[in-house]
Amino acid sequence: MILLRKILFPLAFLYWLITFIRNWLYDKGIFKSSSFDIPIIAVGNLSVGGTGKTPQIEYLIRLLSFNYKVAVLSRGYKRTTEGFILADEKATASSIGDEPFQFYSKFPNIQVAVDANRKNGIENLLQLSNKPDVILLDDAFQHRKVKAGFYILLTAYDDLFCDDYILPFGNLREPSSGKKRADMIIVTKCPNDLSEIAQQKIREKLKVKQQVFFTTIQYDDFVFGNDSQLLVSEIQSESKVLVAGIAKPKLFFDFLKNESDETLVFPDHHHFSKQDCEQILAKANGRKIITTEKDFVRLNGLLPKSQLFYLPIKSAFLNKNIDKTIEDYVGQSTRNS
Repeated sequence: MILLRKILFPLAFLYWLITFIRNWLYDKGIFKSSSFDIPIIAVGNLSVGGTGKTPQIEYLIRLLSFNYKVAVLSRGYKRTTEGFILADEKATASSIGDEPFQFYSKFPNIQVAVDANRKNGIENLLQLSNKPDVILLDDAFQHRKVKAGFYILLTAYDDLFCDDYILPFGNLREPSSGKKRADMIIVTKCPNDLSEIAQQKIREKLKVKQQVFFTTIQYDDFVFGNDSQLLVSEIQSESKVLVAGIAKPKLFFDFLKNESDETLVFPDHHHFSKQDCEQILAKANGRKIITTEKDFVRLNGLLPKSQLFYLPIKSAFLNKNIDKTIEDYVGQSTRNS
């Protein structure tokens, strides 16, 4: 893979040039972006994935949904449908995508919609009789046809965008100069004990003027199935199979795995086939199967309820959180709308 990326370096320069020109055309107003009279927060990254967008969206939902009608708009990656869909009781992980279905299942008091055309998606949300007060755009940092009011850029602690390169030589979707569009930068998946000195070094390394915050992954004390829950402290010592179809499963495995465990890794957003399920069950051989929350919404109903469990995670801020900054933006925007 490393050799292949070196061979593709000339293509990386071409990709860099194309994305640079595209962003320049939007920056100069030659390509038009649509704005809306509603608070819109876009959460995204410069890389191709694995920065923890889903826990960050969920953090914003918890923060805002007590005081505002919140809608989450996603493209619904790898869904089997097209166009605008507002999630309802008929929605599935297949019809709207795994992450939107997770939001819909977990937060029944918000609206969840999918549309690859974010402008069309926002317009449809605003035509609802119970239209939202604030819209969260999931994975929309590069979707410049819509101009959000507030941009949150995520970068993983062990894979900072300043250490990466443009596709296909590296994993960046656009040049790191795109960081200037962010209103806030969050370094995700940090160690729990990351010191203030270490945080300051990262700020200096990123070379940004915006506020930089730091988060860690906070695991639940329980794993959950359809009908039961088990203490993580007990399941960690038990022999089991760990299944993950996410971009970077290492932290998940490291947290739960013991020497007797076996792991199965699938591609991010993987649609599990009958053969996949047979492989998982054969590997488990009667043992419990623990997966991520995002994978659970795709595996639920395909594997025995008595064996299948998932481990929820949350985004937790180190030292200082973003609450006041976000609440000030939304509050000011709603007063002016």
